Amino acid sequence: MTLTRTPINPWPWSLAFGFNQGELVEGAGRVLVLSGQAAAAADGSPQHIGDMAAQASLAVDNIETVLREAGMTLANVVRINVFTTDVDAMLGAWEAMTKRFEAAGGSLTSTLVGVTRLAFPELMVEIEATAVGAAAATGP
Repeated sequence: MTLTRTPINPWPWSLAFGFNQGELVEGAGRVLVLSGQAAAAADGSPQHIGDMAAQASLAVDNIETVLREAGMTLANVVRINVFTTDVDAMLGAWEAMTKRFEAAGGSLTSTLVGVTRLAFPELMVEIEATAVGAAAATGP
């Protein structure tokens, strides 16, 4: 069975913000649920202190690294949950972030949540993701 994704948008306003209201996924056989990824180096140390755009970009880089380990790309991501300590600054970095998913050929659903703080006080953004892959081919 082939993986198909159909955007569901009863209201088109969300398209201007780079996300769909829903994403119908059919033929999925693999689902990868990622823990929140942040602007952390390989040793876990926070990076880009005070720079929201750089932190969001590194968080997406880290998502890509986890996806690659599972044989997936940003195109497989169907949902992100973005937690931030500064909603206005994250909105300023939003377009650049969602363009990376679009450039990979994906579209996604999303939620943006303002929080008091994240695991490390230096972090400004953390992104959870859900990715889906096609069911493995079966045959004789």
